[in-house]
Amino acid sequence: MGESVGTLLELDVTGIAHGGISVARHEGRVVFVSDAIPGERVTARVTEDRKKSFWRADTVSVEQPSEHRVDHVWPEAALDRDPATRAGGAEFGHIVLAHQRQLKHDVLVDAFSRFARTDLADVLGHDVTVEAVPGDDAANGTGWRTRVRLHVDADGTPGPFAARSHTVVPVTSLPLASAAVQESAPLGRRSMPGASVIDVLAPSGSDGARLVIDEQKPTVVTEVVGERTFAVDDNGFWQVHRQAPAVLTAAVQDLVDRDRLDPEGQHLDLYGGVGLLAAALGDLVGPRAKLTSVEGSERATEHAQENLAEWIGARAETGRVDRWLARTAAGASQPERARLRAGTVVLDPPRSGAGREVAVQIAALQPAQVVYVACDPVALARDVATFADFGYRLEALRAFDLFPHTHHLEAVARLVPVA
Repeated sequence: MGESVGTLLELDVTGIAHGGISVARHEGRVVFVSDAIPGERVTARVTEDRKKSFWRADTVSVEQPSEHRVDHVWPEAALDRDPATRAGGAEFGHIVLAHQRQLKHDVLVDAFSRFARTDLADVLGHDVTVEAVPGDDAANGTGWRTRVRLHVDADGTPGPFAARSHTVVPVTSLPLASAAVQESAPLGRRSMPGASVIDVLAPSGSDGARLVIDEQKPTVVTEVVGERTFAVDDNGFWQVHRQAPAVLTAAVQDLVDRDRLDPEGQHLDLYGGVGLLAAALGDLVGPRAKLTSVEGSERATEHAQENLAEWIGARAETGRVDRWLARTAAGASQPERARLRAGTVVLDPPRSGAGREVAVQIAALQPAQVVYVACDPVALARDVATFADFGYRLEALRAFDLFPHTHHLEAVARLVPVA
């Protein structure tokens, strides 16, 4: 720990960085500041000075507040708490919702400028907007989380981690959670001795919430999206915002270019989970759709096979996407290659992105179009740059505020062959 840790600095905050942290400068050095808003003057305490190029600091008071600052939506994460005991997971909770979306827009645009050498407004012909989910503004961005993870300290007290730490913070409220999750979350002191992690979830296909404690044996639950139901493990992946599955289904269907959608093509859903986006694509192609969903989790694949049963040409396969693509490219016959070229690829990779190898493998299949669902703008921009190097250009992009009061956003992009 350096000699500057603990020092109080008065800083003029000038920008926003990827990850929800604001940016300031002190004597020429970049300082990443939590709980601040660009345009503010704040007093912040240095928490990290190990790097020569930048420090980190936590805001302890605001000297000149932004017009966009409001009382924090989560009292246990507010400025009047010591930074070490502020609940994490709502790092934009002190910012009015419309401005949160502007900051997310700025991060998205900056990511494409820096990592994809792309001016989004020039490429798209318009500025991109981070779209609100219907109903979120009326609820002030609260009550949307259908899944919450709590950690348990040595005394058996559950709570979220403090921001950027593994310290459990006792809380009495979970304002971002749905009513069912809030009612069922065990927030009392020392209520869970012996446990380490508690997931509280409220599936849309059932009443009330359930608890999953540590490595509990999975139970199958039902999620409802429109008129379709999906089987998913209670400890498996499912979108967190109550409306995210419907929003992303509609977004994927909107971003698929119907003129490029060949009903005879072999369509792929990569990182397919339990088949949510494969179903979105299948609805567009029709009942004879040839769909393959590829997912690393064997149990999720089993659910996907069940969830996609209405398409006789659908199958779900377990495997790492890069290895599956390598096998497919090596073993495909000429007719199979032609069907893959006619196909549409949908991919929804983890936060780290698809990565260079997978992007190159997809481009080598020469699909008619790629629809990429991303939860990290930098990873998306990097992958778009790789696709550009191998003959695919960004043609359309939409962004969604699926995580109000956090820095996260979701984006859906369409990539098409250059020629």
